[in-house]
Amino acid sequence: MTVDFSPMRAMLATVMMLSCPAAAAGEVAGVGDESPQRWTLGGFGTLGAVHSSERHADFTANALNPGDAGASRAWSPAVDSRVGVQLGVNLDSSWSAVVQLVSERTLRDGYAPVVEWANLQYKVTPDLSVRLGRIALPLFLSGDYRKAGYALPWVRPPVEVYDAIPLSNSDGVDAAYRWQVGDVHNVTQALLGHTNLSLTPSAHAQARDLTGLSNTTTSGALTVRASVMTSELSVDLARELFDGLRQFGPQGQVLVDRYELLGKRANVVSLGFNYDPGNWFVMGEIGRMNARSYLGDKTAAYLSGGYRVGDVTPYAVYSASHANMETNVAGLNLKEIPPQQAAMGAQLNAGLNQLLAAIPRQRTVSAGVRWDFYPNYALKLQYDRVKPLQGSTGTLINVQPGFRSGQPISVLSAALDFVF
Repeated sequence: MTVDFSPMRAMLATVMMLSCPAAAAGEVAGVGDESPQRWTLGGFGTLGAVHSSERHADFTANALNPGDAGASRAWSPAVDSRVGVQLGVNLDSSWSAVVQLVSERTLRDGYAPVVEWANLQYKVTPDLSVRLGRIALPLFLSGDYRKAGYALPWVRPPVEVYDAIPLSNSDGVDAAYRWQVGDVHNVTQALLGHTNLSLTPSAHAQARDLTGLSNTTTSGALTVRASVMTSELSVDLARELFDGLRQFGPQGQVLVDRYELLGKRANVVSLGFNYDPGNWFVMGEIGRMNARSYLGDKTAAYLSGGYRVGDVTPYAVYSASHANMETNVAGLNLKEIPPQQAAMGAQLNAGLNQLLAAIPRQRTVSAGVRWDFYPNYALKLQYDRVKPLQGSTGTLINVQPGFRSGQPISVLSAALDFVF
């Protein structure tokens, strides 16, 4: 059986089903149905397994949904496995609402379902719409459907880019305007919101005054998306480290002011493209995120391409993350202070540099194949050669004593993606 599959067409179809369930229901009801279905139910899922050759750290695709392949488990289902379900309703020709629940590995509650989207939409005109509630962040090319693996050509989005901003939604309001110049179609989206996350029982992350602007341009087989976002970001991790630095007076306070993440202005810009004429595709993205803290100032990018042979699509990806700042600093000046205080200062310096080492400096070369063996089902196999550069832990988590940066890591992944 040969499946007529194009990643771009699949992305659009999936996004239509997930973002506008009533439109998908109209297709199911059939042309000419005078009583279109007002309520719709659909979803997506991924069943995955990942193996990492690194035994002193865990490979993960998203720090907020941590995987545990490597140090914790030889093979892990937690990296990519998830299921999402969505309920939508068209109240009338202008008002609609949607709720999406996603169950995947989380920092605190295992696989407990989380509300990914929950918003009310009003169509002011056929080209202008406004939404209120929990909304997908219009960031990165696959930002609207990054959790729906079936809509992606790969097992997962390149981690160097997408793990740089693990947030996928915000609570607030957005407005989207569709406009056209000749054969070039545009959707411009403006967003205002905030996000609160519970990382541990005692640590939280908060993004206040989150403001974003995004424009998606489509012309024939080419899609281009540009986004910019800014927020006042606070993450109250490593409090003991920064409280300890404060005890060293002015020189400690300088380090606290530079690296502590409390009320810092964080900026993100991204630009991506996808060219998909049918038999092949090439796509890429580049983004920069500056949190003005220990989360760092970093640039990440990837380039990917694939060729379709019937229902089989081999593909390749090159991705990299670069730090635009020092990731190893002298820290406190420990000369001419009592030995006991110097020992404490040395520990604080080591802790600070451990935080900075987590700013990803990493390169990955990936190769994989996608097999669309049945409508709405795809099987994917992928090999990643991940190399955290010297002095960096890359995108790895749960780093254990004995970990050596600068060494390539082999990651094998298998995933079954589906939509329903």
